[in-house]
Amino acid sequence: MRLHPVGLFYGSETLRFKNLFVHSKHALSGCLGTMANSYKLRCSIPGHEMDVRGLATAVFPEGAFVSVSRDRTGRVWVPNSSPDKGFTEMHCMSGHSNFVSCVCIIQPNETYPRGLIATGGNDNNICIFTMDQPQPLFTLKGHNNTVCTLSSGKFGTLLSGSWDTTARVWLNEKCMMTLQGHSAAVWAVIILPEQGLMLSGSADKTIKLWKAGRCEKTFTGHEDCVRGLAVISNTEFLSCSNDSSIRRWLVTGECVQVYYSHTNYIYSIDVFPNGQDFISTGEDRTVRIWRNGECVQTIRLPAQSVWCCCILPNGDIAVGASDGIIRVFSEAHDRIASAEDLQTFEDELAKATIDPKTGDLGDIKTEDLPGREHLSEPGNRDGQTRLIKEGQNVEAYQWSVGDARWVKIGDVVGGSNQQTSKCVMYEGKEYDYVFTIDVNEGGPSMKLPYNISEDPWLTAHNFLQKNDLSPMFLDQVANFIIENTKGHVVGPAQPTGGDPFTGQSDADFFSPPTGSGRYIPGSGPTPGPPGGVVDPFTGSGAYSSADLRQRATNSYFPKTDGVMFEQANASQIIAKLKELNAAAPQEQKLSEDVLESLSRLLSTVCAPGATEPPPNIQQINSLWKASHLPEDIVFPVLDIMRLAVRHPQVNETLCGEAEGVQLCNHLLSLMRPEGRAANQMLALRTLCNCFSGRQGRSLLLAQRETVLSRAADLAAVCNKNIHIALATLVLNYAGCLHGQPDLEAKAQCLSVASRALETVQDKEAVFRLLVALGTTVASDQTAQDLARSLGVNSQILKYSTVSDPSKVGECCQLVLKQLQ
Repeated sequence: MRLHPVGLFYGSETLRFKNLFVHSKHALSGCLGTMANSYKLRCSIPGHEMDVRGLATAVFPEGAFVSVSRDRTGRVWVPNSSPDKGFTEMHCMSGHSNFVSCVCIIQPNETYPRGLIATGGNDNNICIFTMDQPQPLFTLKGHNNTVCTLSSGKFGTLLSGSWDTTARVWLNEKCMMTLQGHSAAVWAVIILPEQGLMLSGSADKTIKLWKAGRCEKTFTGHEDCVRGLAVISNTEFLSCSNDSSIRRWLVTGECVQVYYSHTNYIYSIDVFPNGQDFISTGEDRTVRIWRNGECVQTIRLPAQSVWCCCILPNGDIAVGASDGIIRVFSEAHDRIASAEDLQTFEDELAKATIDPKTGDLGDIKTEDLPGREHLSEPGNRDGQTRLIKEGQNVEAYQWSVGDARWVKIGDVVGGSNQQTSKCVMYEGKEYDYVFTIDVNEGGPSMKLPYNISEDPWLTAHNFLQKNDLSPMFLDQVANFIIENTKGHVVGPAQPTGGDPFTGQSDADFFSPPTGSGRYIPGSGPTPGPPGGVVDPFTGSGAYSSADLRQRATNSYFPKTDGVMFEQANASQIIAKLKELNAAAPQEQKLSEDVLESLSRLLSTVCAPGATEPPPNIQQINSLWKASHLPEDIVFPVLDIMRLAVRHPQVNETLCGEAEGVQLCNHLLSLMRPEGRAANQMLALRTLCNCFSGRQGRSLLLAQRETVLSRAADLAAVCNKNIHIALATLVLNYAGCLHGQPDLEAKAQCLSVASRALETVQDKEAVFRLLVALGTTVASDQTAQDLARSLGVNSQILKYSTVSDPSKVGECCQLVLKQLQ
């Protein structure tokens, strides 16, 4: 890729004065005239060489925190005892091949009593570090784009979000689940403290609530990319957005409050230990402190982008910015910086330059501005901005309630009395620069327009996206912009620009009523299936893991032999099929030959070992053809298929490599939520019975994700027979996976079982789901940890006291024992 400037123009627009003070809708934010304590600078930490992109409070040592940067490092900072009340770098970590964008702490356990540090980067990886080694303990791979947000939960669970539009749940070194549903980059994730709930916020402007791997609710209200999330309690959380608003939500879906004060993108948010007050940072160069729902203090920084923040255990605030400096603020008098350091910070702020196009100053007409005398009038709220004319310059001041004075926050560039040079037009708009980018030798060149007020990294990212170019060119393009605009930068020169993704625009049975002796799908006398496993709703033959149960041992799980639906009344099935066939339109009727073929097939599969010859290919083809009858008359054929797939020859033929996927797709089409309940139940039972043969097991394991996802939707259908069939399907999957290392598959079993238990009422279905849970977690520590993190314990606790039938309570207690 070759890059070169085509035209170089620098200038500033003539600005019109509209309002000396900040705010339009932002005036809704509260304005407190006084505060008990104001935050002031404690120290500045200049250890990083580039943007500081993430901060997190460390578990060890006391008072420490971790930072990550675009300089590809992570650093642990500990408070020192020096007079400057600062922090010392204790540990430096490296392992990413590109910039590091986020960090979180994984809580301590027996193996790692100091906890672990997780970092996410632009190399698509998550690195896990200890406090002792500079290189990663291990690296998590799976995302296809930048990992930009991380959150940790109980039992070592880690949740990540990425520009690849997904969130992933990790446990130890494995990805347990992939959360799919957002249509744009996932910029924020967080794990709620209880109930196994997770949240994700995206550039698609939505927030999604996840439980057991499934999206339970989508929150809408933000008008732009959701950039940050913070937990208030088990039932409430905060979100911040590029739309410059903060919203307070209930997990039930209601937005209960909207906060305005910021005047540009809001990047991060953190909550004080009281669970009510919070802080926020953004692109308007500020960190803001909120108490009782009001913005009570605004602290401006001499850096354009304030990327991240965290609240330290002692109540101090650490913030990271685009100038590569970490600044810590405190309201404790004994930790505030010396008067000399405070003055140095104020001088740095005063030297900054502000571009009204990206600031919060409104439209300005320099000749109408008042002079310095205007500063003799006190402000009416903390953070209020006032502009004055000082000679040929425009200066910006901010009111400090704590100091009761106006503090200079920079010089405004671009006033009408300042020299204005020409701009170049491109696609009807004026730009300071237009560069030509040659991607391929001899190929067409591309134009990259750029204004000095813009973020070079964001401009580079948007250019690559617009032209469908590889993200690997991001650094090259951004550095080219920076190199070719030196000396023409609004604000203090930054070692890097801002966020490459702002996330905005570039970046949503029933058997027919029957009387006595009438045909009911799936019903009939029991032919004595192996192991005593029979249809669950026939009464005395209801499924139990062990009829001769010994209470001192676990006779319920793990259950690795499949549970089949083998009940049948062949004569009633054929009679019902002939009855429906006779009433069908002529073009839909089955021929007599097909009916006879199906009758013989049914006799064969219902009387194994008898004199009937084995099923032949003609009979199996007739079954497949008949299974495509109209949905209102097909259920007797599905009943035959449910019984037939138990036969080894039928199982091998219908579930083979070529035919198996067609069989799955056909059954899944009958299981759609709006379909007929009889067909849904029989399709589920057919899938359960497919586990009786090797080919069937292989097919269903290969199609697991699709099959279980569709089956899980049927938990919402109010029918106990469907629920029992669903529970049996999950149980059969759990049995096949027991002892296998496929943790992602086990995670889906846990997810589907957990979700089904929220709606299923029938005790037999509940029992089978409990057996499925027990089978999944038995002898698998990682699966147990994941189940705990999903809140399975609290979800099933209510069944531990069920005594009718006693197997429900007994099995539940055994599962809970596994999860202790």
